[in-house]
Amino acid sequence: MKTIARLMALAALASLPFQPAGAQTITTKTFSYFPVGGRTAAELDAELSKRGPMMKRSGSRHPGATKIKWGGSVTYVRRNNRCAVGEAKVVLSTQIILPRWKNRNRATPSLALIWDTLASDIKRHEERHAEIARTHARELERTLRRLPSEPDCERMQARVDRATADAVARHDADQARFDRIESKNFNDRMMRLLTHRLKNGK
Repeated sequence: MKTIARLMALAALASLPFQPAGAQTITTKTFSYFPVGGRTAAELDAELSKRGPMMKRSGSRHPGATKIKWGGSVTYVRRNNRCAVGEAKVVLSTQIILPRWKNRNRATPSLALIWDTLASDIKRHEERHAEIARTHARELERTLRRLPSEPDCERMQARVDRATADAVARHDADQARFDRIESKNFNDRMMRLLTHRLKNGK
C-alpha cells in the first residue's frame, strides 16, 4: 500500500528533483534584496523601517528576513500485517531577504563602516535562521523514518501528523529563542564588531 501525505500542511514542491532513498534532506537557499535609499544615518533608519520585509508575527518591518517553506512526502507500506513508514522525504526552501544600500559608494567613511557592519550582521543573523530550519528539517526526516508501525495506515498517518506538528513547534520555539537572544545582545555585539573593523581597517 502506498500513500502520499503532505508535510507541514503545505503542498509538496513538485519542481524539485527526485531524492533517492537514503539521500539527504532536500534543502534550497536563495537570496533576494530590497533597495534602500538615504544619505544619512537617520535617513537609512527611515528607509529600513519603510522598505524592510513585513513580519507577520510582529506586524512590523525588519531590516532582513528569512522565508521558510516546508514540504515533502511520506509513503506507507505493509509489514507483518501492520502499516509502517516506507520512505519519508522532507523538502525545505529558505529565501533570505537582505537590504542593499543604493548610496553606499557615495557614503562618508564613518557611515559606510557602520552600514557594512550592520549589513554583515543582518546577513549572519538570517543565515542562522536558515541553518536552524535545516537542522530541524533533517531531524524531522530522521524521526519520521524511525516511527514505530501501527495496526493500520490511518493510525500511522495520525502518528506522522503528530510527529510533524511536534517538529514544527520545536522549530518555531528555537527560532523565537534565537531572535530573543540576538535582540538582547544587539548593542554589545555591534560595538564589538565596529571596534574590530576599526582596529583591522575594514
